[in-house]
Amino acid sequence: MLIVADVERSVSFYRDVLGATVLREHSPAMLRFHNGWLVINSGGGPTPDKPEVTMTPPEDLNRVSTLMNVRVAEIAIVYREWNERGAQFLTEPLDNHGAEQRCYLRDPDGYLIELGATTARAVAA
Repeated sequence: MLIVADVERSVSFYRDVLGATVLREHSPAMLRFHNGWLVINSGGGPTPDKPEVTMTPPEDLNRVSTLMNVRVAEIAIVYREWNERGAQFLTEPLDNHGAEQRCYLRDPDGYLIELGATTARAVAA
């Protein structure tokens, strides 16, 4: 689940830029994304089942406690498609010690998304 400032904006990003399928558009929005589900909801204050918890989008984009990891077979293809649709990557896909290629982007609320692919060398090892 992602807690966001603007559910409609986030649904548009995941649908139009990253290619998710929208199953429900409103809070909580539900999307089919690669091999999983993504629930997008607005934040809020404590509730009886979480009495001291306030749910908010990320506040400091340079401090990350969680990220979404999307693994694909052909990173160059997905990188190009997402980039053409408006995704703003921090870098192009880079080699990570011969085991994988990966790059990162942010969604509209600043959530970090890792796009990665295992390399042939890593699979053979």
